[in-house]
Order: sequence, then structure tokens, then C-alpha cells
Amino acid sequence: MTVEQIYTGCLAEAAYYIESNGEAVIIDPLRETEPYINKAKENNAKIKYIFETHFHADFVSGHVDLAEKTGAEIVFGPTTMETGFKKTVAKDGQIFKVGDVTIELIHTPGHTMESSCLLLRNEEGKEVGLFTGDTLFIGDVGRPDLAQKVIAELTQDKLARHLYNSLRNKIMPLSDDLIVYPAHGQGSACGKNMSSETTDTLGNQKKTNYALQEMTEDEFVEKVLDGLMPPPGYFPQNVLLNIKGYESLDDVMEQGSKALSPREFELIAEETDAVIIDTRGKDHFRSGFIPNSIFIGIDGNFATWVGTLVPDVKQSLLIVADEDRVEEVITRLARVGYDNAKGYLKGGFAAWKEAGREIDEITSVDVEELAEIPNANLLDVRKESEFNSEHIEGALNAPLDYINESMNKLNTVDTYYTNCASGYRSLVFISILQSRGYRNLVDVKGGFKAIKASEKFELTDYVCPSTML
Repeated sequence: MTVEQIYTGCLAEAAYYIESNGEAVIIDPLRETEPYINKAKENNAKIKYIFETHFHADFVSGHVDLAEKTGAEIVFGPTTMETGFKKTVAKDGQIFKVGDVTIELIHTPGHTMESSCLLLRNEEGKEVGLFTGDTLFIGDVGRPDLAQKVIAELTQDKLARHLYNSLRNKIMPLSDDLIVYPAHGQGSACGKNMSSETTDTLGNQKKTNYALQEMTEDEFVEKVLDGLMPPPGYFPQNVLLNIKGYESLDDVMEQGSKALSPREFELIAEETDAVIIDTRGKDHFRSGFIPNSIFIGIDGNFATWVGTLVPDVKQSLLIVADEDRVEEVITRLARVGYDNAKGYLKGGFAAWKEAGREIDEITSVDVEELAEIPNANLLDVRKESEFNSEHIEGALNAPLDYINESMNKLNTVDTYYTNCASGYRSLVFISILQSRGYRNLVDVKGGFKAIKASEKFELTDYVCPSTML
């Protein structure tokens, strides 16, 4: 028996490959199917089942394409709604045989109503692994507020109570030595307190996971709902794609990988009202870019930021990228349902400059220069929790996550010296506002890390008024 976790850091997502005696299953696959197909071919195995622990919100799963290419059976848990593709709706406790091992589907509603865990038994019938999807993470549990965005009659309170009972009645009675294999790790928006570890024993989670400690149902509901931030806007759209089906990834890649001359690029931008996304490194972007383009660098949480800042997955996109990374960019967009990339700028930004097209720039200062500016307006675009932990005395917090609300704190006249943690988010923020007419935002190179290291600024943390004496 082979059990392999296939972890994708940019989405903090874990898919799983299980194989026994020539048969294999994939659990919660990403959209690109070739890695799973090739792995099975290398091992002379046939993919028999594709298990989906639930309808995912944070990415578009590969179940439709993978089933089309392999003939494997798609399996969801009980209460699964009508879909745009053929699937099996399993019963609670249903057993699936894979080679010489078995997988039992355990219905665990709470994160969503169809959410299910998968209990793996080895060749001797011993329970060895529990694939928990978004029901149980390492250090956390799945947030119970996402499904209500798709099914109106659900509330986060109802879902949290389902989750409480699923954990107590279905998961906690299982053996302590089971290995827990969750669908996400630290960095995912599907939970709020996930560990950087991506596996653990169930016994250790019973000891250390706050949600598995002894408490009443009401206490659990209060704890699990406390501190939840609004999910990214693309989540409900991804759920619907996972329910209804989607365009073949092969077709999406072909369209998005179309090489465009500067003139063709310009015409499409004008005709389709496409958003231009510049995925280059932050230093390259800062020194010159296409006017009105948005910086979302590929070397960051690229897909999550696109999903947060571009509200409609159907939005037409044009890509500026290093040529050797175009395929990666289109793939990562497709993972979160952004299938409408119209192509990329052939030759990159250098071709745009050589064609004599207009360019734009972002003004920047280093921390030494910033320290010499009297009465500077300081703008911090980190998350509120980061800002509250520590920031420059007198700085204004305007989180990138909520840029439409944040921009209302600014005006187009004053100059704002803008920082995030290391310089990625501040460039994203400035590029968006610059495209909206805010021309007086200055980027602080190196962000708050450089600010703190310089020891040139008075720092403070947030003190809640209710705790002040």
C-alpha cells in the first residue's frame, strides 16, 4: 500500500494518492490532472475512484477532467446536491475496496453538509489513516460559514452545531494512533488556526486541538465562530464550478498561453476591458510597467490574491510574465477558476518598451530616506491583526484584503508612504490605487521588516480600550 500526500504550498492544499495492488484513488485533486495520471502510469496502476471530501470553495478541483481522462468514479458524501457531471453519492459507512485495502466513507457534516472523512484500512484490516478534508485540520477545524454563501437556508450557527456533533460522534471515538491527513495547512482561508504541520496522530489532536477539548455545544459554537474573517469573494464562485462543472483545463491553457504582440495585447485590453495582471518580481515591476496594470507577483500567494482582488472569475485577463513562467501563471489562475485569460505579452515587458509604448512607474523610498521625512503620512496595508501586533506610531491601517473600503480612508492629494510586511502587498495596493487615479502613494522598500530592523522609528502595538485602566 502506498499513501502519498501531494501538497501545494501556494494554496496550502493537500491532495492524496493511495494505491494498492494495481488500483489507485485520488482524494481532493487539484485541477491539473497530469501529475495524478502520470503517477498511476509509472506504478502500473489504474485510478479507480476520485473522492471529494466536499465541494471545495478555495480552489477548482480536478474531479471532472480526471474522471473524463481515466474513467474513474467520482464519489461524494451523503446529501450531495445535483451536479453537472456523473457521480456516486455514497452512504454513511459505505465501504470501497481498492486493491487489497478498503476506504470507509464517514459522513461528517459541519464545514458543509456533504462533508465526509475517509477511513483507510490496510491489507490486514487495521485502521491506519483518516482523510479529514476540511472537517478536521491540524490544530483547527473547518470554518462553518462557507456553505451558507451557496445554500441560503443554512446558517453558520446550524453548521457549527453539525460540526460539533460530527467531531464528537464520528471522529473522536476513533483510535488515537490513526494518522490524520487534512485537506489544508497553515495559510488556507478555510480555517483560522491551522498548524504548519500537515499530518498528525488523532490522539495528539485530541490533546492539543482547541476544538476537540471538552466543552458544551454552545461553547464550541462560540469558539469556532470567534474571529472568523470574511472569506475571499471568489469562494462561492468556485463552489458553483465544482458543482456544475467547468471548461477543460486543456482548452483553458491553450487560450491563456496565446502569445500576443504589444499591438494585439493593447487591442484586446481596449476591446474586452481586460484586467492586466503583471506577475513579475516586485523590483522589476516597481521600475516600470504597463499603465493601469495590477501587480500580483507569481512569487507570492498569487492565486489567493487574484481571487481576493478580482471579484469575478469570468473577468477577462491579460498576463505580463517572464516567458518561462507563463504556463505556471495560467495554471495557477485556473486552479481558482479564472479561466478567461486571453493571452500573454510575447517578449514580456521588454517588448512593450521596445515598441515605444507608454510606461508607468512607482515611486519608492528606503527606510533611511523615510526616516528623514518630517510628518510623513504612514500607510500600513497589512492585515488588521498584523497591524495591531506592531506598527509605526501614528500609521494608518488600510488592509489590502479590503481595498475598496481601505481606499475610502485616503484622498488623491496627500502623499502616503506605504508599507506591508516585506514589500509585496504594498506594491499590489499602490498599483491598484494608481490605476484608479491615486498618484501620490510611495512604496517603502523592504516593508515593515526593514522598518523594524532599522531601529529608526517608534513602534507601538494596539491596546484595546476596554483593557486600559
